[in-house]
Amino acid sequence: MENNFIKIKNLKKIYSKREVVSDVSIQLNKGEVIGLLGPNGAGKTTTISVLTTTLLATAGIVRVCGYDVSMDPSEVRRNAGIIFQNRSLDENLTAEENIRLHSILYGMYSFRPTFGTMPLEYRQKVNELASVLGIESEIHKPIKVFSGGMKRKLEIIRGLIHGPKVLFLDEPTTGLDPESRRNLWEYLSDEQERNGVTVFLSTHYLEEVDNADRICIIDRGRIVSLGTPEEVKSDLAGAYLIVDCEDRSALSNELKSLDIDFEISRRFKIQVPPSEVHKLLRSIKTPLTVVETQAATLEDAYLKIIGEKSWN
Repeated sequence: MENNFIKIKNLKKIYSKREVVSDVSIQLNKGEVIGLLGPNGAGKTTTISVLTTTLLATAGIVRVCGYDVSMDPSEVRRNAGIIFQNRSLDENLTAEENIRLHSILYGMYSFRPTFGTMPLEYRQKVNELASVLGIESEIHKPIKVFSGGMKRKLEIIRGLIHGPKVLFLDEPTTGLDPESRRNLWEYLSDEQERNGVTVFLSTHYLEEVDNADRICIIDRGRIVSLGTPEEVKSDLAGAYLIVDCEDRSALSNELKSLDIDFEISRRFKIQVPPSEVHKLLRSIKTPLTVVETQAATLEDAYLKIIGEKSWN
């Protein structure tokens, strides 16, 4: 149970004869954070849906917290917190009633008719999470009057209320203001430190995965790169050599003659593996006035795969 907290081996999902997830394999240890990135239709939400037992895999082995998602779905759900991309709230209830119903369905408490009759532990947890996301004054109001962002905050509270061992977050901060996004990630970071919560995150905010333990980029249902943020950047984008000179026309012609790809904005930008930098510089005869190396960013790695495609 300590290692391989999440195990995905050769996962495959077929819709109407189309393979939307193809041979995906990931192993995640307890307390780790993995960020899942990819363009529209890459298979991110499908993968999370299989992990959270809302969708059956066509083939492969998927285990969460030691439980097989197809054989023990109830145990998987009991140990997991899930915040889906699409909302799933009962708008006929107040915010707190939605949370209370969720905690009762998870077997945390027996039915109680009011917030005041719930155990102190529950009331403190609700107030704590409401404070983190800034909806303390709205927690007992009917959610039909909530804005989209407030409903998103409520779903996050509901997904965290039972103290899950693993969190599946499918674009959890969509619709949140910057302050609420920051507060949420600070809270999740504290939860990880205190309780070793494992986080499986799909997001379209690159900065939310830059500090992840690992990043998985998928495209067309297949893993394109999997590793630490630095490994992914190096794997997909390498590094850049930034150069400039007084005779820019001469340098441009020389680079073309050497069959070296480059971009020109403020300076010349050449993508090159770190081990090839000195060799490349020795091959350039045009006198240079600027020579700098620049590490690739996560955005560079991501855009190398999808170009200008939109996020999910």
